[in-house]
Amino acid sequence: MKNDTVGRLKMGYLPLAFVFLFFATELSSQVNIADPFVLRVDGKFYLYGTDDKKPNDGIPVLVSDDMVNWSGPAGNAAGKLALAKGSSYGTRGFWAPFVVQNNHMFYMYYTANEKIAVATSDSPLGPFMQQEFRPLNDSLKEIDPHVFIDDDGRKYIYFVRLINGNRTFAAELADDMRSLKPGTVVECINQSQPWEIISGNKWPVTEAPAILKHQGKYYLFYTANDFRSPAYNVGYAVSASPLGPFVKYKENPLIRQTDKIKGTGGCEFVTGPGEKLYMFYHAHADEQSPTPRRTLFSNAIFVPGKAAGESIFQVSENKVFLKSSAR
Repeated sequence: MKNDTVGRLKMGYLPLAFVFLFFATELSSQVNIADPFVLRVDGKFYLYGTDDKKPNDGIPVLVSDDMVNWSGPAGNAAGKLALAKGSSYGTRGFWAPFVVQNNHMFYMYYTANEKIAVATSDSPLGPFMQQEFRPLNDSLKEIDPHVFIDDDGRKYIYFVRLINGNRTFAAELADDMRSLKPGTVVECINQSQPWEIISGNKWPVTEAPAILKHQGKYYLFYTANDFRSPAYNVGYAVSASPLGPFVKYKENPLIRQTDKIKGTGGCEFVTGPGEKLYMFYHAHADEQSPTPRRTLFSNAIFVPGKAAGESIFQVSENKVFLKSSAR
């Protein structure tokens, strides 16, 4: 599966059917999955992420046919999870999963114990497991993995290291999908723009990387500020190479927040109905509390910029919150 293909699809605005469907399903339960990632397989959508209520149990998965109404828990692992504690590396803090299909196998990259690990399954529902329980790197604290397969088949992983802040790095993956190619790790994003800086914050944060390829350029998305802050928001940077250097968009951040929708971040992308591009992300629970975070999505498009060959990424102001039913 090539992650970059979504960047070249014809994109438009959010279909009104989604808006109507949203209001029609208000009586359903709100989906509270933070750091959402959506995988599309054979016409179905699989939602993975962080469960703020039970972060030490494993990684949940929900299933949908339309991207708005979800059913679950739907996993094949213990507790109906996609990945359950005890079947793979980690004892606590199961966060921010990313799933990619390669050679008929599904690879889940996830955070546990502030390390990144890789588990596999022959089904998007799991169970995702490791034969040998181990992280990618046992010597450093690393979180928030995102994997990208380029047109030439080379594979890259983007992640966050906890070194004097949360800083975004990238590296080329080895062919086994479970290790890094030596000498390829580079730093891509750190705190530099005014909106990324919270007054008095001694631990700068640029985290939750995600990447799209569009017209030969690489768009690296990240979220800045502490996740508990209302100022938590998404920005992006552009490069001619998957490993950078990346130049930040001057008009960051991307998401227009409201009085009732704050703390928007942790984004990922999927090609949805109508072959349009959608950005999934989370928002604070309400105006008083950041958790459990709510899951939502917006339509996303590339538009021509002022400079020759320039494309600007934009997010629709329409925000669709996900609804769920028990499975």
